[in-house]
Amino acid sequence: MVSLCLSKPNFATPFLGQKLSFFLPSCSSFHGNTTKDCVVLGGPRCAVDTPYGGNVPKFPRLRVWDPYKRLGISRDASEEEIWGSRNFLLQQYTGHERSEESIEAAFEKILMASFQHRKKTKINLKTRLKKQVEESPPWIKNLLSFVELPPVDITLRRLFLFAFMGGWSIINSAESGPAFQVAVSLAACIYFLNEKTKSLGRAFIIGFGALVTGWVCGSLLVPNIPSVLLHPTWTLELATSLVVYVFLFLGCTFLK
Repeated sequence: MVSLCLSKPNFATPFLGQKLSFFLPSCSSFHGNTTKDCVVLGGPRCAVDTPYGGNVPKFPRLRVWDPYKRLGISRDASEEEIWGSRNFLLQQYTGHERSEESIEAAFEKILMASFQHRKKTKINLKTRLKKQVEESPPWIKNLLSFVELPPVDITLRRLFLFAFMGGWSIINSAESGPAFQVAVSLAACIYFLNEKTKSLGRAFIIGFGALVTGWVCGSLLVPNIPSVLLHPTWTLELATSLVVYVFLFLGCTFLK
């Protein structure tokens, strides 16, 4: 037992340390009254005697029920403030498992409440819009019956196509007019409408209607635009074709 305690003192106890003093001779028995070169054995410290958790600080608001008060933020705090408070507290009380769990639980409750609030607001917005449409005059209802909102990816693809046509027309404006680009845009508009309505006749009517409406609006609008807002090399025909692209995009994307 003596050899075990001397080789591994962490597995000994203070009691065993006191017992060793009865078996080991005192320093005076070897060196008289002097203590030179004498090793004095004290009571070895036991590992299990160390307090649990050491000096790790404990989160003082473990039992606070309100997640906002637990994180020390207001209910109007922004998302950045919520994340900042959570990260700061985790850094302060890292190593204490219950403190970390309490901080994370409060953080998750706030995020869940924020998500539910956003979802409820979105639903309320749709309900309000639907209610306003139902309460609108009959002519507005008839007008809205011809309008639809396609998926975002379809809208972006068609927007890119007509924006490309506009850029192509601007690049080739010095060489020739935008007649070819307008014809290609009209064909694309009719194709998209036929794919959506499954009626080629209806697609032709809507496509040509968007072309004529855009050309008329462009012819009336462009001359009234200050010249400082237009490029010096842009002709009336080119500026009008840009307006036509906008009407063709709106016609093939949102009309049904």
